[in-house]
Amino acid sequence: MASRTAPLPVPRPSDGLLVLQPLRRRHCAACRRGPLPLLVLEEGVPRCLDCADLGHLVFLPRGDTALTRRSREESALSAVVVRFNRRRSRYERQGVLVEEAALARAELRCLADAEARRRRRARDARRRAAEDIRFADAFAAEILRLFPACPPERARAIAGHASLRGSGRVGRSASGRALSETAVISAVAASVRHLDTPYDRLLMSGVARPEARQRIRAAMDSVLRAWREQSPHA
Repeated sequence: MASRTAPLPVPRPSDGLLVLQPLRRRHCAACRRGPLPLLVLEEGVPRCLDCADLGHLVFLPRGDTALTRRSREESALSAVVVRFNRRRSRYERQGVLVEEAALARAELRCLADAEARRRRRARDARRRAAEDIRFADAFAAEILRLFPACPPERARAIAGHASLRGSGRVGRSASGRALSETAVISAVAASVRHLDTPYDRLLMSGVARPEARQRIRAAMDSVLRAWREQSPHA
């Protein structure tokens, strides 16, 4: 049986100390306590927060950017907490450790200007929504330029799916934002593969992905060729 991929070397943060959320059961090399929910690696061996002189800090999960930033500003000592994501093969931030009194002061600062920050978030959300609509429209227009016979409503659906903010899909890549032909064609091909061929059913029946792609290639190419033909209404 193949061994699991080992985590990448622990990153060295430029903004403070680093604490790990371990994936496996680990015990402190000094006091032998464990399993540890959080640990610090010192010379390659795990230590609990108490043995690493961080036991007085409290954990603030990620999610509130303003509270995190202000807590670290208020705290004389802080640490970044990360966890290895096997699927993405990278370490990801989970939150920070800060002094309890610093967190309390930061919460008061956030409460003091909560309404102003709420209004700013609302303005930013409206601006991003308008930008997303303009970008999806431009993406759909590029689809129709390359595939004139593609139904307009299908082009809009493909553009909306591919360009969804935060999705990580091709429309949000650098080439997608630049409306490169490669990215646009990739988005259209993906839509045809999943909606106009039995590709998904083949995967669900246990067919390997390369074999499934080979089986539906002719059907997919047929749709793409038909969409490339000049629309009679153009």
